[in-house]
Amino acid sequence: MNEKEMQIIEVGMRLFASKGFSTTSVQEIASESGISKGAFYLHFKSKDDLLLGILQYHFDMINKSIIEETKEIDNPREKLIREQMAVYSHFITHRDLLVMLAKEQAIPRNETVKQLIFEKQMESHQNYRKSIIEIYGSEVEPFSWDITIILEGIIKSYMGILLFSTQDFDLRKLTEYMLNRLDSIVKDIHKDQPFFTKEKAETVLSNFLFSEQTNLSTVMRDLEEEIEKLGADELAVTFQVLQEEIGKEKPRGPVIHGMLSNFSGYPTLQSYREFISQHFSDK
Repeated sequence: MNEKEMQIIEVGMRLFASKGFSTTSVQEIASESGISKGAFYLHFKSKDDLLLGILQYHFDMINKSIIEETKEIDNPREKLIREQMAVYSHFITHRDLLVMLAKEQAIPRNETVKQLIFEKQMESHQNYRKSIIEIYGSEVEPFSWDITIILEGIIKSYMGILLFSTQDFDLRKLTEYMLNRLDSIVKDIHKDQPFFTKEKAETVLSNFLFSEQTNLSTVMRDLEEEIEKLGADELAVTFQVLQEEIGKEKPRGPVIHGMLSNFSGYPTLQSYREFISQHFSDK
């Protein structure tokens, strides 16, 4: 993203927050950005395309904040607390924009925006599940899908309160409170049988996360783009080795899974890891 596109995104966010998405015109965005309407279309194909850029910018900012807040944290419970506090803090900082978009039901606007939102939701789901297993141990893995759904429901409910309330909240206390409640659920969960089993989850996620039209080459292309955004040389090298192995007549499963393990710890790469791993699960 170049400097001019970043300027347009910042203007778009400000205008959408104050006036609303529907009532803000491309001409207003262009004028506020100090460019012509024609120049706007050199950077974004439409107002919907700008919205897509804004959403991607927010996801990138959240990811950077999470990495920064947790880079020196080893304890999985503390790590999840810091991650959730970073998410809450970002949403509160950009409350006006997000509330306005929610009221206008501007998300999703089209299939591209819808796909982005859904992919990020799936990434979030996988990350929460991974954290739950790390916090409570491998014995909860059969219940990890159910626990994840319960946690996401709690988070979503409190997120609504944070966005639509003007009061200040202690984000750490809130996050600790939610995890304490989750502790109580996990303590007794073994009395039941898992509702959302591993088999059910994999079927649902494979149907939703990637459409029938999605193939391995598309996933690899998108993975490469995500790695370029992260700007980590070691990830780029890993991707190159992975790509070469997948391109072989007889790809070696252990090598592929070994390369994929190098992507752990990067939330934006999780969905791609899951897809590729499943694709080569029997190889």
